[in-house]
Amino acid sequence: MSDLPFGFSQGGDDDDRGRGDKPGGGNDPFGLGGGGFDPASLGQMLTSLGQMLSGMGQGVAGGGSGPVNYDVAKRLARQQLGATVPPVSSGTAAAVADAAHLAELWLDDATTFPAGATSTVAWTANDWIEKTLPTWQRLCDPVAQQISGMWTAGLPEEARDMAGPMMGMLGQMGGLAFGSQLGQALGQLAKEVLTGTDIGLPLGPAGTAALLPTAISEFSEGLEQPESEIVVFLAAREVAHQRLFVHVPWLRQQVLGAVEDYARGITMDFSALEETARNLDPSALTDPSKLEEILSQGSFEPQTTPEQKQALERLETLLALIEGWVQVVVAAAVGDRLPGAGALAETLRRRRATGGPAEQTFATLVGLELRPRKLREAATLWQRLTDDVGMAARDGVWAHPDLLPDATDLDTPAAFIDSVIGGGTGAFDDPMAQLAATEAAERAKAESGPRAGEPDATESDAAKPDSAGSDAAESDDEGPDSPPDPESGQR
Repeated sequence: MSDLPFGFSQGGDDDDRGRGDKPGGGNDPFGLGGGGFDPASLGQMLTSLGQMLSGMGQGVAGGGSGPVNYDVAKRLARQQLGATVPPVSSGTAAAVADAAHLAELWLDDATTFPAGATSTVAWTANDWIEKTLPTWQRLCDPVAQQISGMWTAGLPEEARDMAGPMMGMLGQMGGLAFGSQLGQALGQLAKEVLTGTDIGLPLGPAGTAALLPTAISEFSEGLEQPESEIVVFLAAREVAHQRLFVHVPWLRQQVLGAVEDYARGITMDFSALEETARNLDPSALTDPSKLEEILSQGSFEPQTTPEQKQALERLETLLALIEGWVQVVVAAAVGDRLPGAGALAETLRRRRATGGPAEQTFATLVGLELRPRKLREAATLWQRLTDDVGMAARDGVWAHPDLLPDATDLDTPAAFIDSVIGGGTGAFDDPMAQLAATEAAERAKAESGPRAGEPDATESDAAKPDSAGSDAAESDDEGPDSPPDPESGQR
């Protein structure tokens, strides 16, 4: 799979394309002729697009009015799973529920967050596609919408005026291409994911802990641990994720918001499209598979901006913190209860390190690759916090996003840990009390302005002698405008 959104290549990946070696130049983004805009060429292009869309059939071209055709995505994903997917037996579903219940009991001693899952389910691969698609839609729409808007924005003004209603066809074409690639990625991922939060995101419905028994059975082959222990270990990871996402209500929005921030910063280099248009065989436009091949070869090149890099760093750091916390909490919960827990944790870490299906799919959809080094650093930080300040203070860091460590803290955690142990300990003893005190101080300052019927401060000062004005100023300095002592606000 590609490392960048929807298979688009990064600008500068191929320096040998010789963009300046062919006529047309960079002022002709759609290859309509180096001498300027040619309406006849535009007409031929749009005619070909119309033939292509009419030949796709109603079942493919329809059902996708947004930036991604999710009907196509779902259909292609299910096709990869085969004609029949056997349902989960009642005995297997009961075993999954029992494993999750046992894991919840063990986790009560490892974290201050109470149980978050309201139901535990055993999913087939088809169930996973159906239940997680709404979250994938929120993840993919911002990126696809931004890219689709740039297609039309890159057209010359005369071309946009002539195209008119035909722009809808361009949107359908993009939705089809995105939906096709998403479907292929999800179809492959559905065969291999082990739980609902296997990639660190709450993909399923809120409060639903999900395990995929068929994938777990295949994952267990060749491992020394009994499959029953593996199910309990994975159930512990799943319900630990649920505790975090349910009891840290801002966490889901922070993760998805970072993806949206990334999408808003996307810009395009249309010089690659120019080269593709010059070399394109018009007959290829009538074949959807050829169209997908063209798009996957890097015809559009998102350019990474500083804002995007910051958004991706925030997202990467947040996902590393989530995964690291889960590793530490699960290790403390299962302890000596599962003799093979350490080996299983290492197996999962290696699965991440080798670029498993989760990382590949996420890199394809949002241009992010999870770095195993960051996961290890995050786990080390959470473990040191547990050892040095205790479980309650460690979990208190999740009270507000501003209290979380950043990427620098993951690389050099000593200063962050010292801030918790030393002078900044009070913030982590009761972080919500500190936030409440800060908000109260801000409200007091905002409400300390002149009341209705009272003269403005400048008018009052002008009407008084200088000494009175000085006294008033001194009174103001010591009056209600001064924020309360943070220490007193915490108690």
